Amino acid sequence: MADFQILFQDSGSAARRGLLTTSHGKVETPAFIPVGTVGAVKGISPQQLKETGADIVLANTYHLLLRPGVEAVEALGGLHKFMAWNEPILTDSGGYQIFSLSGLTKVDDDGVEFSSHVDGTKIYLNAETATEIQNRLGADIIMCFDECAPSGADIQQLKKTVERTVRWAERCKQAHRNSRQMLFAIVQGGINAELRTHCAGELVKLDFDGYAIGGLSVGEGHEDMIKTAAHTTQQLPKDKPRYLMGVGRPADIIAAVKAGVDMFDCVLPTRNGRNAFAFTENGPLRLRNNAHIGDSAPIEGGCDCYCCKNFSRGTLRHFFNIGEMLGPILVSLHNLRFYQRLTAKIRELIEKNEFSDWSAKQLKSIDY
Repeated sequence: MADFQILFQDSGSAARRGLLTTSHGKVETPAFIPVGTVGAVKGISPQQLKETGADIVLANTYHLLLRPGVEAVEALGGLHKFMAWNEPILTDSGGYQIFSLSGLTKVDDDGVEFSSHVDGTKIYLNAETATEIQNRLGADIIMCFDECAPSGADIQQLKKTVERTVRWAERCKQAHRNSRQMLFAIVQGGINAELRTHCAGELVKLDFDGYAIGGLSVGEGHEDMIKTAAHTTQQLPKDKPRYLMGVGRPADIIAAVKAGVDMFDCVLPTRNGRNAFAFTENGPLRLRNNAHIGDSAPIEGGCDCYCCKNFSRGTLRHFFNIGEMLGPILVSLHNLRFYQRLTAKIRELIEKNEFSDWSAKQLKSIDY
């Protein structure tokens, strides 16, 4: 039975500590969701992912529709069986691909025609088909089909994306057929506070299981992102989970939790890990640098991840410089564990009512 409880509220900010119960288990919030776009977090086994502390993982409707196809996923036992992940899963609707693959899409008020980035095949998605596909995939949390405007879009374009997003959300709710799944709506409107208020208000009237803040982290910058997220959370119900999509850097997460956000997803831990960029509490490390040739220290002293317990910076540098695939895997594991340690610390500080002071200090000093 899907349910969301707020367990603790920070007295100095809008931060809250919650528990989201889904059909496949519980998610401690604030939560960071690793991204497994095509059914796997790149280079990471489900067992390794669980060992980083992840409660939930994300997969993408558009990409799974292209390959291997929803029928294949169903034939293989559904998405949880397909991914070998018997924990909560969230699927994005494919709406973000309207933005990210804009050169391959044709959008109208009914839906979107995509030219597959794989082979050019024409694919049509709208509110009904995106919902049906997600119903069939079987994720625990599914997203309404929406339209994300690019950073710098003019007011008329923003208004059009908001109108479509609200209209499509209503159609998604009508089409939703799987009662075991939570359906989240997505608030759009760029960094325009008036449009965010309008979009959130219209979606709240439709009464969804949760609400996402979309259309950010597309080039608007940290300050505008957090200002918009903070404004939007104030328009949303206090008893429903709030999800900031595609975010982000540690500083973004800390500031957004302070603004009342409960859930995040981002490719940064694994994308950066594959490029020898490691997150630490003292700032980032670039492990290809010559300074690490003879360095016997782990990426981060005190980190309990498999990488830090077994491998030195010097060894990791060697793996990257010779093209050994273990290097990207190990640093991705560390980064995933770093993000889970960060959100676990945030949850603990909210429980102790110490988050507000800690976050203020962190946001003054953190530069990544």
